[in-house]
Amino acid sequence: MIDVKKLTLKYPSGKGVFELDFSVKKGEVMGYLGPNGAGKTTTIRALLGFMQPNSGTCSIGGIDCTNRAPEIQKTLGYIPGEIAFLDDMNGDEFLKFMHDMRGMKDTSRQKQLIEMFELDPKGKIKKFSKGMKQKLGIITAFMHDPDVLILDEPTSGLDPLMQNRFVELILNEKAKGKTILMSSHIFEEVEKTCDNVLIIKDGRIVKQSDVQTLKNSQRKGFIIRPDNVASASQLLKSAGFDVYTTTGDSVEVFVTGENVDRFIKTAAQFTVLNFDVKTQSLEDIFMHFYGREEK
Repeated sequence: MIDVKKLTLKYPSGKGVFELDFSVKKGEVMGYLGPNGAGKTTTIRALLGFMQPNSGTCSIGGIDCTNRAPEIQKTLGYIPGEIAFLDDMNGDEFLKFMHDMRGMKDTSRQKQLIEMFELDPKGKIKKFSKGMKQKLGIITAFMHDPDVLILDEPTSGLDPLMQNRFVELILNEKAKGKTILMSSHIFEEVEKTCDNVLIIKDGRIVKQSDVQTLKNSQRKGFIIRPDNVASASQLLKSAGFDVYTTTGDSVEVFVTGENVDRFIKTAAQFTVLNFDVKTQSLEDIFMHFYGREEK
């Protein structure tokens, strides 16, 4: 449904996206991960037809994003990373404007979404809080029941309750067979909603995986408080384990599944005063691809 082939879009600064190759199948939710400046929004701008690539192609539903952008934009659901409204409009006036522009006849979906996100759309948009503007953006993106949605940091500014409502909305849309490309910094949100994940670094995709495989690749993190931090750290390092952090009187180390038994036997060689286990989050996996310096 979304197809990107050898897409390159460069800025005068030399930054941009380079040789991107990926596709999102019908009914799939794809997470698009990377910090600010990695190239997520640039990719999305190319898909919306807002920017013309230097080379390569991208299409949505078989329609070329560069040459037939207005055709795509009419039916697509889109939440930009930085939402800009006609601030002098009231919220309900803006929804009516979008409703008429799309030629919609049924407002039942719009009403459901307003109720779901507990938004009172009356009043000047310029007086709305960040969270209210985000809710308005979500309602606008979903109210015409689009088959394809492109969402750039869709829950930015929402409180935890509304973030959970958004996850519920995505899962409902997924069950209907909608195709969704979603950029997000909230890794719990990605884990709950996405089938597959793209990780982008410096404008290039460095990892493409299904979420379950990514979860299965997680390592166990052990936090140990030994009687002697220095000797315990040295012993663990000598046994081939990487000591990731040493904070105060504790040692932290991540261990892959097949090495857990060997790790426990090594730890049994010194006195352990306290022991805790934590699981590597999707964020930890993501940061691995950015060469985070380990302390």
